[in-house]
Amino acid sequence: MRRRGLRGGRSGEALRLVRDPEGAARDGGHPARPGSGERDEALLDAYSRAVVDVVEAVAPAVVSLGVRSRSGQGAAAAGAGSGVLVAPDGYLVTNAHVVERAGEIQVQLEDGRTLEARVVGADAATDLAVVRAEGSGLPFASLSRAERARPGQLAIAIGNPLGFHSTVSTGVVSAVGRTLPAQSGRLIEGVIQHTAPLNPGNSGGPLLDSAGFVLGINTAILPFAQGIGFSIPARTAEWVIPQLLRRGFVERAWLGVVVRTRALEAGLARRLGLSTPESVEVVTVSPGGPADAAGLRVGDRVLALEEQPTPGVEALQRWLATWTPGRAARLRALRAGEVLELEVRPAREPSVA
Repeated sequence: MRRRGLRGGRSGEALRLVRDPEGAARDGGHPARPGSGERDEALLDAYSRAVVDVVEAVAPAVVSLGVRSRSGQGAAAAGAGSGVLVAPDGYLVTNAHVVERAGEIQVQLEDGRTLEARVVGADAATDLAVVRAEGSGLPFASLSRAERARPGQLAIAIGNPLGFHSTVSTGVVSAVGRTLPAQSGRLIEGVIQHTAPLNPGNSGGPLLDSAGFVLGINTAILPFAQGIGFSIPARTAEWVIPQLLRRGFVERAWLGVVVRTRALEAGLARRLGLSTPESVEVVTVSPGGPADAAGLRVGDRVLALEEQPTPGVEALQRWLATWTPGRAARLRALRAGEVLELEVRPAREPSVA
């Protein structure tokens, strides 16, 4: 996917304070501290320009999804969500829960056009889905190539909350590596937490960085909470999308663990020869599952599988998505400062009722 160009903007002019020759601010007559006001104004101006540039470049690729599903009795029920085009021939990414049991889908573009669409594939385990709109030469956004989002970085959400098209909200990335329960009951791992305000209808829309790349796909909010939103990271979407395009679903092996990304002490990481001071920490182990049978315990750090490093949850997920269920694999783990070599036999992922 190619990088979208960003257009320049002249936003932020209204944020500048008019000062008299002596440097007194006319917003209240108080003298400004030397240089501090100018720095604040420059930062605000740069922030405003960055947001405007991203919105101008990427908003045309953000769509509204009108979904009509059918119950077991054949009655139609309508729902709505957001999505983001990731290819000019109409392929877009949204949440799996937005298009769950979809009968008819209509995609509305920023310019007012409405296109018929269909579900190509969905993965409830990551709450991601690919939808194909009947169109070509459409605007599209690119997924971020960064290994992960960084706490504190600018986060821009665009979507269609409560039916208000092309709504923009901003915040920062609050944390990475969160775990979130999907509607299926399975845990979604590696989730981005951010402060860009979200409302019903934002689901499936993009979370963007200051360069206009998609950091993640917005998936959930916490009711009655403020400034807490969640997004499925672009790194997860990057390996889920090709599988949905190829077979309509993600077939993955299963270890029977819940994990999270956690940093190692820098000195320990160097001693172990790790290229990154991060690993996958085991949070829970399913009794009788493959990891339990291999001897993996809560608190162990998974360092590699078949000599392939696992510096984070997304790396482990990608490995499981390529491994044949039932085939034995070598697992390297860290326990109480000692490296263990275990043999694990990932099973076929259990179906979710």
